[in-house]
Amino acid sequence: MELSSRQLALKERAAAFSNGLLRKRGAEIDQSREYPWDVVEALKAERFMGMTIPEQYGGQGGSFLDTVLVIEEMARACTVSARIVVEANMGAISTVMAYGTDAQRRRAAELVLAGDKPAICITEPDAGSDASGMKTRADKRGNRYVLNGRKHWITGAGVSRLHLIFARVFDEGGEELGIGGFLAVRGEAEGLRMSKRETTMGLCGMPEGELVFEDLEITPDMVLLPPSGFRRGFADLINAYNSQRVGAGTVAMGIAAGALEHAIGWVKTREQFGRPIGEFQGLQWMLADMQTQLTASRLMLHAAAASRGPGGSAFPDPTLAAQAKIFASEAAIKIVNDALQMFGARGYSRDFPLERMARDVRMFTIGGGTAQVLRTLVASKVLGWKLPQTRDGYVMPAPDGDRDQR
Repeated sequence: MELSSRQLALKERAAAFSNGLLRKRGAEIDQSREYPWDVVEALKAERFMGMTIPEQYGGQGGSFLDTVLVIEEMARACTVSARIVVEANMGAISTVMAYGTDAQRRRAAELVLAGDKPAICITEPDAGSDASGMKTRADKRGNRYVLNGRKHWITGAGVSRLHLIFARVFDEGGEELGIGGFLAVRGEAEGLRMSKRETTMGLCGMPEGELVFEDLEITPDMVLLPPSGFRRGFADLINAYNSQRVGAGTVAMGIAAGALEHAIGWVKTREQFGRPIGEFQGLQWMLADMQTQLTASRLMLHAAAASRGPGGSAFPDPTLAAQAKIFASEAAIKIVNDALQMFGARGYSRDFPLERMARDVRMFTIGGGTAQVLRTLVASKVLGWKLPQTRDGYVMPAPDGDRDQR
């Protein structure tokens, strides 16, 4: 896919940012496990936060493809920073922009442009790939809803302010209306707290935690869809994952691009048996395969980012997004592992970046929808079959992963 001169300039600016600040900060963030607020401020200054927000709300009105170009460059050096860019342009914020009221859009835009990384709150202890199995409930009381329950593996728990919360909705008579989405802002809404933070293998500066809702009151202005739309709303709201999956796949691809870059530099300078190891055909073929997989991943992700779903949806086509994420995430693991192998024992050392990249990249066949569940989505499209229904009759339009970008 040919990029415009504006997009090429954007990519070059993102690369300069990544090669400057993030080359050093990537390892520091991993070691400290602290959320990089200094990077957030720098991202704000460069206008990489809220790129997809329409201009009328203070954003740039950019495309998902614009965002993908920036994400790849960030992920080459720092996975956590790339994840922040994903969340500040895709997922919850794009869902609010697609379905929210004017006031909701303005409030969400204000938060993101100020540096917030919104959180999507779906996954629960007993509701992972089967997102419709959630137990968090929203009970209607007058013109408000009261939420009770818990979510876990919420990306950004404790640092995110804007939360898009999925819950089972019940009317005042106790009849279930379906699954709906609600907005809550940490610091403004009582009844929302973080109970614990998970200790993760990688992406160590991005908190993953459990959120608890205890009589969390949702006023009418924070209901994302009206009650009459809740059953259909589950399918609409979960469309957020179509853009999120493109973002997740791009982070994986960016990590792989960075790993390949390190590998190329290494094999040109590392000598064994009297010559650079890059002269050995075995390593040359590995590099050729790595570059081929990287190129294919990039093309698939760009195509998915540039697509629109059926019926003029504001989100990428779900099948293209699923295919791109499956391929890019699995290829990235292979590319990073092969790059680490080329470094030998040094690749296994924390003094070199490949060890951190190997830990970070492993998440992306799980988060954003597991590779196995996404294959079910793609197979259903290939066969022309409807996706399986849950016990409650919900069709699973875009199955969630057990540990997702939420």
